[in-house]
Amino acid sequence: MGIINQGILGGFSGKVGPIVGFHWKSKYYIRARAAKVSNPRTPKQQEQRGKFATAFSFLKAIKPFIRIGYKEFTQEKSAFNAAMSYILKRAVTGNGKEISIDFNRALVSMGTLMPVFEGTATQNEGQMYFNWQDNSGMGNAEDTDIAMILVYNKDKETAVYNTEAALRSGCHTLLQLPADWQNDELIAYLSFCSADGSCVANSIRLTVTMTERMSKATIPDNAIFIRSLINHSFSQKGFQDRSYRSG
Repeated sequence: MGIINQGILGGFSGKVGPIVGFHWKSKYYIRARAAKVSNPRTPKQQEQRGKFATAFSFLKAIKPFIRIGYKEFTQEKSAFNAAMSYILKRAVTGNGKEISIDFNRALVSMGTLMPVFEGTATQNEGQMYFNWQDNSGMGNAEDTDIAMILVYNKDKETAVYNTEAALRSGCHTLLQLPADWQNDELIAYLSFCSADGSCVANSIRLTVTMTERMSKATIPDNAIFIRSLINHSFSQKGFQDRSYRSG
């Protein structure tokens, strides 16, 4: 049964015949009711569900990051739905039972801010070190843009990330990794958000390299890190910055 809240010319919510009305972000929308499928388990339908489940599983692990990463696309849909749409169209590959995410094509953030084009991610002693070339002044890139970093564990299907890691001009930052990630396959992403939070850059995937040992010179004394007083625990020992672990 549909409920009309503002008279016959107003929006409604619920089902009326073949039409469904709903309210989202102060607006009313209508859509056709989903048709009943006589055979919902055809190979093609199962493949599509597999693609949807693969994209959903990846994005669910980084949902708070996605809320910021796709914030420029929330006028008519949620950030999560915008990310789902992109990942399904551009980053889910394969067919049948061989469905996976192409992490080179996946974007964990997307927007109009100028990204960086060169960067590295180096794993060492339970930390991931991020380095990039400062391109402040190129397009709308500013030295005060805030670096957003993310490391996704492909084996455990979970992630750690920091949405306020450093300034673009800092060129360096690091992320603490869980102790049991040492031998897992890790995917690293780097992006930026403007200081006022109004725009976000397309993320770039960084190739992860491993080193036995890193000297302190890798992170220079003038590197700028953004800290907060919020303590988010990765394992038994807390790490004081705005970093998060999913899963």
